Amino acid sequence: MNKLFYGDNLEVLREHIADESVDLVYLAPPFNSNRAYNQIFKDENGEYPPSQIKAFDDTWNWSDDSEEAMWEMFRQPYPPQLFQTLETFRKALGTTDMMANLVMMAIRLWELRRVMKDTASMDLHCDDPRFSLHLIEMRVN
Repeated sequence: MNKLFYGDNLEVLREHIADESVDLVYLAPPFNSNRAYNQIFKDENGEYPPSQIKAFDDTWNWSDDSEEAMWEMFRQPYPPQLFQTLETFRKALGTTDMMANLVMMAIRLWELRRVMKDTASMDLHCDDPRFSLHLIEMRVN
């Protein structure tokens, strides 16, 4: 309780979060904006230093990591339908940046489902407000 984890959320979910232990998930995933984001902060004088800490690149490309994640979902504990669905998308989309983003999200959403209690809620924030999805009181069955 009351812990802050810093790192890859997939690794944190797998190694530190127990099954059915989470009441609320707020998810603001990367949107494949093709931008690099910096952590903006001021120094002790209240000035912005010339260099900022790079937070993350929101650019997705099909890579060996994407391929590995795809095949990981072929094995247990993931249901066969997850891999089959993603394989269908890959046949339609190819190994594109969109496909890399889908694979990255699919494996994490599965792990989030695993850690959520049956009574948990999820708020999924999407970049474009027209597609924003707020799943309050969503039941995970």
